[in-house]
Amino acid sequence: MWSEFKKFAMRGNVVDMAVGIIIGAAFGKIVSSLVNDVIMPPIGMLVGGVDFSDLKAVLRAPVGDAAAVTVNYGAFIQTVFDFLIVAFSIFMLVKVMNKLQQKEEAAPAAPPAPPKEQILLEEIRDILKSK
Repeated sequence: MWSEFKKFAMRGNVVDMAVGIIIGAAFGKIVSSLVNDVIMPPIGMLVGGVDFSDLKAVLRAPVGDAAAVTVNYGAFIQTVFDFLIVAFSIFMLVKVMNKLQQKEEAAPAAPPAPPKEQILLEEIRDILKSK
């Protein structure tokens, strides 16, 4: 069982997927920082100094030791912005990769040179035709 697992885990696709997941998680942190620290503050300022992370609807006020029950729609708005930026970034990356792949496919390789035997046979044929 261990050898089967090792064989599965070391296949190229699994390793590539693991690398992609790790890089994707790091990319997600970068995008979250971009949204929270760069994009949302100016948008909040344009809307009248609103901090989207503080937007919430209170369903029940705090009572004694019990915390308030709130719907944090501001956090949801920021998450939607995160998703849109990640989706757009991935779209642009795929678009660039498709263009590069099309360029590689567009330039067909030169046909291989015929073997020496074929060249000799063609020369013999041409000599026989000329006689």
